[in-house]
Amino acid sequence: MVRRSILQYKNYQRRLLTSGDRSSSSSSCDVFINHRGIDTKRSVAGLLHHNLSRLNVRSFLDRESMRPGDNLFEKINDAIRNCRVGVTIFSPNYCNSYFCLHELALIMESKKKVIPIFCDVKPSELRVLDGNGQRSSDELHRFRQALDEARYTVGITFDSINGNWSDLMTNATDIIMKTLDEEKHQQEQGAVPPKNTTDPTNNL
Repeated sequence: MVRRSILQYKNYQRRLLTSGDRSSSSSSCDVFINHRGIDTKRSVAGLLHHNLSRLNVRSFLDRESMRPGDNLFEKINDAIRNCRVGVTIFSPNYCNSYFCLHELALIMESKKKVIPIFCDVKPSELRVLDGNGQRSSDELHRFRQALDEARYTVGITFDSINGNWSDLMTNATDIIMKTLDEEKHQQEQGAVPPKNTTDPTNNL
């Protein structure tokens, strides 16, 4: 891992150790990775989870963090409510998933810092459809409101065919570590962290 990520990780760990705020709860995590499995589980989401794990950062990725017998909604909802940062990986099939949109809405409603990664899709291409009438009007409103908010949050744009995967992982990890450190510092100072903002990044 690049030196910058390691330094940011050390700063974050130092703040945690100083404050003693390292929950042992099984539902507590640093980063919740919201993604569409068929698009990114074996690529962006899986690689990012592995990268963060190497830095001893607790990230929630469903296939890695859930066990047989876990209540799906309870486990996911608890992880989102207890995380520090949400990483949302948008992809071509993202909006077809009820679970993706539910997670995104809960992340936004919980006022978490959000880092969007737009993988093979432009923000303007993201649309919440009615799911052939299977989604209620309340759900559609909730999902569309969350998606609109996320689409206008500055994040990372990545082309999986022509992009540099190493640069993506380094850049995403650096932003996450910096965000975690800033969030912890603001918490220590008693300040309310700015909602859903990330550093601008170039296309990768």
